[in-house]
Amino acid sequence: MIPLGGVGEIGKNATLIQWRNDAVLVDAGVLFPEEELYGVDLVIPDFSVLRRTGRLLAVLLTHAHEDHIGALPFLLREFPVPVYGTRLTVGLARAKARSRAEWHTVRPRSRIRLGPFEAEWIHMSHSIPDSCSIALRTPVGTVVLSGDFKIDQTPVDGQPPDLQRLAELGASGVLALFLDSTNVERPGITPSERVVGEVFAELFPRLRGRILLTTFATNVHRIQQAIDAAARVGRKVAAVGRSLIEVIRTASELGYLRIPKGTLVPVEQTTSLSDRRVLLLVTGSQGEPLSALTRISAGSHRQVRLRRGDTVIFSASPIPGNETMVARTIDALFRAGAEVIYGPASGAHVSGHASQEELRLVMNLLRPRYLVPVHGEYRHLVLNARLAQSVGIPAERILVGENGTVFQFTRTTGHIAGREEVSNVLVDGAGDIGEAVLRDRQHLARDGIVIALVGIDRTTGEVVHGPEIVTRGFVVPPDSDSLTAELRRKVTDVIRRCQQRGQMEVGVVRNEVRDSLARLLRQRTGAQPMILPLLVEV
Repeated sequence: MIPLGGVGEIGKNATLIQWRNDAVLVDAGVLFPEEELYGVDLVIPDFSVLRRTGRLLAVLLTHAHEDHIGALPFLLREFPVPVYGTRLTVGLARAKARSRAEWHTVRPRSRIRLGPFEAEWIHMSHSIPDSCSIALRTPVGTVVLSGDFKIDQTPVDGQPPDLQRLAELGASGVLALFLDSTNVERPGITPSERVVGEVFAELFPRLRGRILLTTFATNVHRIQQAIDAAARVGRKVAAVGRSLIEVIRTASELGYLRIPKGTLVPVEQTTSLSDRRVLLLVTGSQGEPLSALTRISAGSHRQVRLRRGDTVIFSASPIPGNETMVARTIDALFRAGAEVIYGPASGAHVSGHASQEELRLVMNLLRPRYLVPVHGEYRHLVLNARLAQSVGIPAERILVGENGTVFQFTRTTGHIAGREEVSNVLVDGAGDIGEAVLRDRQHLARDGIVIALVGIDRTTGEVVHGPEIVTRGFVVPPDSDSLTAELRRKVTDVIRRCQQRGQMEVGVVRNEVRDSLARLLRQRTGAQPMILPLLVEV
């Protein structure tokens, strides 16, 4: 078993399970980029390891959050294998992937035979309906991948987690448990999703202006409770943001959202309603630069402009790494005159992940021979390992690894057998970008660029234009005129030396100009801008 993502980080979840020449992949998620990943839209797992594993039989999905299904469009281009998941999971994943791969809907407790494997989905509670753990029966024993979960005894949809089935699996024997670690730092239990609905029911009647509510687009239970609270006080509901509109459409068609007739309206229609009759469901709870809420806060959204008296409710907590972007958006909203309700004290959000007592409960129900903490940053994995020891799992049977770690199991043993080289694949609008491109972007952002433009006679090699020195993002020192003149002389000298040696190939001249200017700038300024010689033969 090899995690390609989701271990030592929160996001990009994908786990490869291999027996001899056959393999299945559980989940294929994305990680949203941190600010230093300039121009990167998404980070996805490195699927190149799949080319070395033999035959990939299928992708098995635990639930439909972006960090578990977001990389499917990229995976299925190269590996158009069948995809299995519960009804809402497949509905949302299929709409995202737009792939001709086979899509198969499964029910909880159903079993699917895939070569040497048999997969069973076990219903669990999370912040999206149809979330499941997956029990995978292999030739050497049963492995359980918990997926994301919490033990919600009063779920919005009335379907509590199937603890009975977990106990039955534990009684029959579980070889290894790959367990969610996200909330392992939190003692006690995670509150029920119904708590948020009670906050909405108390809050909405008191607000007189428009309400803008932002949450994860896939949090269907949260959306349902917001719609119910709005309908009770006579507010119309409009969705703002492409992903949110798509989720509402798909969940409604599949029967996971029940929207009273006439409640959901196009956003254009809200302009003719009084403010106290409007609820806008808006994407952007993580402060994403191109999201609807961020553009609204900046006054650049085409359809929605903030007004004094508006209240913005953040019904989500920042994913680790997004705190700065979320804080920046909240500041902009306050600056625009809106009231903002956010943070744990507001009660407008509860987590979808299990806290310590729920994790202990699942460990005790399944009683795995081996435990592997996953879905968390490294400190979460270590703390989950310690939690496992507190319920009696011996330390030597708790395996802590990272992305690429090879966990190898037999009928009676488990150990870390090595490591596969896996890296992040960076995606922008044009497709995958490599580490070299990212390094160039970081270099430009840090030190700027110096361009040397020079025209050279194609026949004689003489300089006939320039050299011109152009800088962008480079801190020019006070004596810039003398430095610029020195840079121009250096370019001319380099070209003259190349001419004397008879080495006027453009590539040779360009490299010598770049190296000479880099040395000069480092000596004179201590800076290391990117040097771009532009040699034009005329």
